[in-house]
Amino acid sequence: MLTVMKNFHINHRHSDEIEVLEISGELDAHTASKLEDSLKTLIDKNRHNIIVNCSDLEYIASAGLGVFMAYIEDVRGLGGDIKLTNMNERVYNVFDLLGFPTLYDIFDEEEEAVKQFQNSDQ
Repeated sequence: MLTVMKNFHINHRHSDEIEVLEISGELDAHTASKLEDSLKTLIDKNRHNIIVNCSDLEYIASAGLGVFMAYIEDVRGLGGDIKLTNMNERVYNVFDLLGFPTLYDIFDEEEEAVKQFQNSDQ
């Protein structure tokens, strides 16, 4: 039997007061802890304006969605937000099915989320 390793990667970059996590691959029960660790690290460093760019995210399971739910209140309680961008249709449909568009700002392009953060800081 061939076992396939789950492919999941996070690239972190920042500009000004905004942190961007570019996630790629499959976000599921086996890989969700990586995203959880990244979000925890940002919160611990008082970095609360977070964009999660999903342009290369191929699949998300309930465990991945749970990570977002676990941290949104913490981040907002500290005066920040988590904004999601660049989802393909299949990934967006999973978020939409569970009502995430009413809880999160979801943008087609990362630049839109950056502008929203910049406008809220003024």
